[in-house]
Amino acid sequence: MQGGALPPEEELKATVLQLRETVLQQKETIGSQREAIRELTGKLSRCESADGKSATGTWKKELGKGKDTMGDLPRDPAQVIDQLSRTMQTLKDRLESLEHQLRANVSYAALPNDLREMLQRRLGDLERQLLSKVAELEDEKSLLHNETSAHRQKTETALNALLERVSELEKGNSAFKSPDEFKVSLPLRTNYLYGKIKKTLPELYAFTVCLWLRSSASPGIGTPFSYAVPGQANEIVLIEWGNNPIELLINDKVAQLPLFISDGKWHHICITWTTRDGMWEAFQDGEKLGTGENLAPWHPIKPGGVLILGQEQDTVGGRFDATQAFVGEMSQFNIWDRVLKAEDIMNIANCSTNMPGNIIPWVDNNVDVFGGATKWPVETCEERLLDL
Repeated sequence: MQGGALPPEEELKATVLQLRETVLQQKETIGSQREAIRELTGKLSRCESADGKSATGTWKKELGKGKDTMGDLPRDPAQVIDQLSRTMQTLKDRLESLEHQLRANVSYAALPNDLREMLQRRLGDLERQLLSKVAELEDEKSLLHNETSAHRQKTETALNALLERVSELEKGNSAFKSPDEFKVSLPLRTNYLYGKIKKTLPELYAFTVCLWLRSSASPGIGTPFSYAVPGQANEIVLIEWGNNPIELLINDKVAQLPLFISDGKWHHICITWTTRDGMWEAFQDGEKLGTGENLAPWHPIKPGGVLILGQEQDTVGGRFDATQAFVGEMSQFNIWDRVLKAEDIMNIANCSTNMPGNIIPWVDNNVDVFGGATKWPVETCEERLLDL
């Protein structure tokens, strides 16, 4: 022994003791970090629970502000896990450094075989433990990330569904007290003011059309409605043109109707038709004023056409003629796929029943207006009756 130097065996023992102390310290560090992970997981669970309870209130506060309703977590789990992973890697690096120092200071050949093998096993065990811990931390990091992403996605999905529902309600919210309490006003005789029914007709073998209208136009009130299909612009038309009486056209065949409605007062009009023998009926203010037959007998009404209010169509959906335009107001335009009984028509006309059409009902979101035609709140049914 020279200059106070320790023998190789003593130096190795000192190194092993130092390594053991280091390992114990790292175990304590790992234990404290696992406690930190459990604490973080608990906080994240409480945060998710709090988010679930307050989600509705948060959305209500933030709708229209354009803010991220998710908010920020108090701590970022990914950053904590990254930090723990870096710590584990540091431990591994330190062990590798100790191994290199040991190899540099002590000749393995000079060590007993059992001591050398024990040291190698210890180092291998420590390395595997550290690698296993790093893998566990990576798995926990991935799990936390997935849970956080899933929670965020679930919350955003619920928020988007709420926003879509609000938009639907806003779009569907009628400006009128009830979706059917409106009228269409067509004040000028032009070829560009009209209304359009969004729905079309199916194939029909019978129908009833009823509507309230008011007009004082002269000569003739024009065309309250027309239905055109490819190949036949006059599939169904109700028209009073010039000094001619009101006419009903089915497949371009004509029947004159004994109706008198150009006095500037509200009138309730119903027309029924069936393909069987081409029979038709005309009602004004609940009373049957005329009937006939042989109007386009055995002809089914073709489906898929365009239904226009206030204009006569020379082609499907267009080529309007200003001289045939309706001037006035109309409301409660309904179509059924059957011939209504006279009793039902009377009850509708005298306001004792409300019977929306089963094919075309009169609702605000089913009627578009163009060219300056407008929608207004309509007088009540009883007020229209007093106008007769």
